[in-house]
Amino acid sequence: MPDVTLNMNDLERRMHGAHDNLSKELAGLRTGRASASLLDSVQVEVYGTKMPINQVASVAVAEPRLITVQVWDANNTKAVEKAISSSGLGLNPQPSGTLIRVPLPGLTEERRQELAKVAAKYAEQARIAVRNVRREGMDVNKKSKISEDEQKKNEEKIQKMTDSWIKKIDESLAHKETEIKQV
Repeated sequence: MPDVTLNMNDLERRMHGAHDNLSKELAGLRTGRASASLLDSVQVEVYGTKMPINQVASVAVAEPRLITVQVWDANNTKAVEKAISSSGLGLNPQPSGTLIRVPLPGLTEERRQELAKVAAKYAEQARIAVRNVRREGMDVNKKSKISEDEQKKNEEKIQKMTDSWIKKIDESLAHKETEIKQV
């Protein structure tokens, strides 16, 4: 059996990645204010494959409640419009040539609660990812050929790192929930 070594920097990097992913997911949640990142998750079916919207069009914020999408190839306008409509973001694109206007309607109380639930789901996925990294780190630690004292120290470090990232995830969620309520 090969010697197994625990890489704390790798664990930290992977936990950080889970938090970064959460930040991107939360940025895509519509809170009533226009943000170009709102459409980052939209995949457009063009040229026989699915592509991110930013690879077929320019996305810009024209006004606080209006996003504009300038499609580069006029043949893809319908596909982009369809992708935005069916994205589950509750948006109603309005095409005008190769320019698509995407007005953001105000949020109802029901929609706010729905967004808060989605944000909580994203946060839970990030927590699970961090815990999975912790579990893998603990497994590697148990298999490594070091003293019990060293293993115990490593377990404490891994747990402390995990707690720190879980706290950051909770803080990001709380910030997003506040943002959703204020709009």
